Order: sequence, then structure tokens, then C-alpha cells
Amino acid sequence: MSQTDLLRFATAGSVDDGKSTLIGRLLYDSKQIFEDQLEAIEKTSLDRGDEYVDLALLTDGLRAEREQGITIDVAYRYFSTPKRKFIIADSPGHIQHTRNMITGCSTADLVLVLVDARNGITEQTKRHAFIASLLRISHLVVCINKMDLVGWSKERFQEIRAELETFVTRLQIPDITFIPISALQGDNVVDRSTAMPWYEGASLLHHLEDVHIASDRNLIDLRFPVQLVMRPRSQQLHDYRGYAGQVASGILGVGDEVMVLPSGFVSKVEGIEFYDQELEQAFPPMSVIIRLADDLDISRGDMLCRPHNKPYISQDLSATVCWMSEKPLEEGTKLAIKHNTAWGKALVHEIRYRLDINTLHRDESAKELGLNDIGRISFRTTVPLFYDEYRVNKATGSFVLVDEQTQVTVAAGMLLTHT
Repeated sequence: MSQTDLLRFATAGSVDDGKSTLIGRLLYDSKQIFEDQLEAIEKTSLDRGDEYVDLALLTDGLRAEREQGITIDVAYRYFSTPKRKFIIADSPGHIQHTRNMITGCSTADLVLVLVDARNGITEQTKRHAFIASLLRISHLVVCINKMDLVGWSKERFQEIRAELETFVTRLQIPDITFIPISALQGDNVVDRSTAMPWYEGASLLHHLEDVHIASDRNLIDLRFPVQLVMRPRSQQLHDYRGYAGQVASGILGVGDEVMVLPSGFVSKVEGIEFYDQELEQAFPPMSVIIRLADDLDISRGDMLCRPHNKPYISQDLSATVCWMSEKPLEEGTKLAIKHNTAWGKALVHEIRYRLDINTLHRDESAKELGLNDIGRISFRTTVPLFYDEYRVNKATGSFVLVDEQTQVTVAAGMLLTHT
């Protein structure tokens, strides 16, 4: 499967905007559900006295687990069409679940935001658009849902679109698409709607199948964090030494000159293994084993890069973080940090500001970050990080902070260049 055959997208919206119905409609109309599943939801809908088959039931199976107190932050669903495979990250729409949306969006190529045509743009809509911008997601699709309840009004659609376009001019989202839909009736979800002849764009599924994501990945700056050193103890592979990991960015080829960080030693790529195949090239997000021409001292957490294109190397760092713990983050807090394949410890020196993600105002008087807060911090680590600014390279510009006592992830962070 090539890097463009798979589209990861996250769904976001306020409560009751119709996310479950929309996902159910995508699965149903693209024929991704089994007959027994369809029969079960038809029976449940009939038993409840519904006038229609409630497709939201396809994805609401998690509701029972939530009611039993089982925490499910983000649910992942899979489906495919002849043109593409899809992974949907579906996170709760409640205002207090900013951390869940960031988790769901962290690996997404595209964010799909639902807006109720009756309610229009809400604080939640702006919050979701801002988080997509913060995470540098290039593609935003705004589905203006329940168009059947506003008489399929072109004027209402244009009014909502104009309001959100005014807001997103303050953000950095290069590609934004607006689609008027009725998830309940299926208009413009998989097939084009006959009820809105004034809309000349593609249906949602058609847009998802065709959106171009290959250029979103950084194929310039080679970064290969070493995850595992392979030293088989066998007669056949007596002198074998390979370095396993995932290509974070850039393109790596046999014969390429590479530098190892932190040592600074330089060698050439002798071979690239992918399962039992020998490759000439590897690119993100492939997981491969690299063999080098020289026998160098390399361990987990080291990084391969180009000799003349190195990442930043520093222990004093600045980052934007989303705080995910009920215990506030304060200056002087000590935490574990995981960055790529390396672990270390971090001491928070300063909380620069807390961000109001509804107004984009920076509160520089803030001395702590609470649950779901987003802010900028400065910190020092016990080991140097090999990193790029997040806006240039998501893979090497992101990290997580972990509470060492509970082993719970308490923050997701995006590195900035300047301290």
C-alpha cells in the first residue's frame, strides 16, 4: 500500500451535530456493513418506534460502555472503497474533551468538522478549527449538516460558510472545503444531492477519496530515529548489525551518506530491509531495518540524518502543550519525556502563557495549566533532543510528557525553535 492509499481523518463536532449518523451513513452507503448488522439496527429502530433506520446505531455501541464507566477517549473505525482505505478517529464532542480531540487528530491527514445548519458556528466549531490549525493539519472539511431542517437553503449555507471563513483567516489552514449535507437522508454524503442543485461541489466521500495528501509529508529532511539495534546471535548472521525504526521524514536510499547523532560519525547506507525484501529507498511512514557500511556504536534513541541537514540539538526547549491531567501543571514540575524513540526527564522552568482557544488571547499572567488547557512552556531535559520545529516536521517536533509515579501521559507537546 502506498503512502497515499490510506487517509486518516478525525471527526469533530458539538454534541448532537450528527457525527454518529454521518459515520453510519458513510459505512452504509459505501456498503461497508454486513447484512446482520443492518438487520439488527433496523429491528432496534422499529422497536423504538423510529420512522427511519437510525444509522447512528452503527457507531453508538460505545455508548453502553461509557455508561458503565468504561473510559473510551477516541474510537477508531476502518472502511475502504476501491479508491482508498480510511481510518476514522471519532472523539467525543463535549467541550471538556479537548485532549481527546488532540489525541484523535494527532495522526490525522484531515479533520472533518460538523456544523448543525440550525445552530450555525458555535464556540465548539471555532475550537475544533483552531486545534486543527494548531496541529498543522492541512485539510479541513466543514460539513454543514441537517440542511433538510433549514429547507435546503443556499443562503443559510453561504451565511455559515462566510462566518467561519472570517474566523479561519486568523489560522493557518491551507485547504478548507465546505459541503452542505443531510447525514440522516444521505444528501451529499456518498452520492450527490438532488435537493440542493445549487451546490456544484463533490460529495463528501468523493472529496475524501480524491484529496491530495502526499505533499503534506516532509520528504526533504531525512530523520530516522533508531528504535532497535538488531544483532542476531546465529552462525548464518554472525556479523549482522541492523538498525530498526520508522522513517520519520525524508527519503533514505542505498548508497546515501548519513550522519549518526549524537556521535557525529558518518557512514553510508549499505542496505534497506522491509520484511524479507531488499529496497532501494524508504520513505515515511515505512518501518525498515537499515544496514550501514561501517560498524558504529549506535543505540536506541540515536538518529540518522544527512551530514549537511541536521535537526536542532538542545536540552533547553520551548513548546506548545495541551495539558491532559486533572492535576495542574506548575513551574518546577518534573516529568518524564518521550520524544521519538528516546526517553528522558524534563523540568518545567516557566509557563509563558495560557491560550484562550475561543478568542486566541494569550494570558501571560497564568502560572499553571489545568485540564484541557493549551499553553506555551519552557523546559530543560536531561538528554539532548534531536528535533525540528513542529510546523516543519510533525514527527520530530512532537513529544509526550508522562507522570513518572502513575505512568500516565499528562501532556502532548509541539516544539518551537526558540527558547
